[in-house]
Amino acid sequence: MYALGIPTTRALAAVVTGEAVQREQMLPGGVVTRVAASHIRVGTFQFFASRGDNDGLRALADHVIERHYPQVSGAERPYLALLEAIVSAQAALIARWLQVGFIHGVMNTDNCAVSGETIDFGPCAFLDEYNPSKVFSSIDRGGRYAYANQPSIGQWNLTRLAETLLPLIDADDEKAVALATTAIHAYGAQFQNHCLAGMAAKIGLSRVEDDDLALVQSLLTAMHAGEADFTLSFRRLSDAAESANADEGFASLFADPATAQAWLADWRARLSRDPQAPAERADAMRRLNPAFIPRNHRIEQAILAATHDGDFSLFEALVECLAKPYEDQPKFAALATPPAREERVPKTFCGT
Repeated sequence: MYALGIPTTRALAAVVTGEAVQREQMLPGGVVTRVAASHIRVGTFQFFASRGDNDGLRALADHVIERHYPQVSGAERPYLALLEAIVSAQAALIARWLQVGFIHGVMNTDNCAVSGETIDFGPCAFLDEYNPSKVFSSIDRGGRYAYANQPSIGQWNLTRLAETLLPLIDADDEKAVALATTAIHAYGAQFQNHCLAGMAAKIGLSRVEDDDLALVQSLLTAMHAGEADFTLSFRRLSDAAESANADEGFASLFADPATAQAWLADWRARLSRDPQAPAERADAMRRLNPAFIPRNHRIEQAILAATHDGDFSLFEALVECLAKPYEDQPKFAALATPPAREERVPKTFCGT
């Protein structure tokens, strides 16, 4: 996530404990040490609010302002301004997740960092073929945290945060609710703006026009129907931006290449109104559309090789490759390919 340019906590070290842990089966135990701007979550605020500890809540909010959002300290209503700042940070973060096909897996309030960093990598995964309803987490049986549900779940989490801050926002309950509600309602427009700007850039547009959302959505619809790989589709589109000779490679990812070719015609008509030169556009797209992501089947292979055979070579290759996800790396070409159907990993677990 860090190499992709997405705000995130970092993994400092991973060590084995020498003890077995009971998950779905007995597995070797380990500890990951993470570093972050802070480990304060929406759930931390809920901890104090659930006990009616307004003094503790105020101390926590003051600490978060000082540490993460000092720009709001002089606001007329600093705790409302804090809520607004966290809303903005989450809207931007979740839009970035969707732009690289990331599914967090368990977006509860205790996995939502108020700093706006990605935190708690449990049953997370990246899309292979595009499917907005895709779920990987073994414990998400109803699809609550599916890929396309993440924006609305983000707003749900922020609403829970707003509830905890009500006593600090205003002594008048009704006024506090009205002010907090306005802040929460601003999330939708902010997310949409971030999402449209990011997706427009992914398809090579330097300026956003009124119909660009429909163009992006028509591409995603075609990718879903055609079971096209999310990452490879945008990467090959980057090649097509430079030369129409690459159109066939893009279209070949779709079950019905003719559908992709029809979309390409609409796309090229839109590009004719965009001022960038083809080489400039392609370069900009390659800086946004990764060539490599941590493919679920490769991660599973690395885990099995390490735990069963003590072989960390695939793990080391993944670490080296994924440090430069936007670069073409011929020696790691196999790591860019989607899984064969028999290699697909349908479930991910908190234990991994």
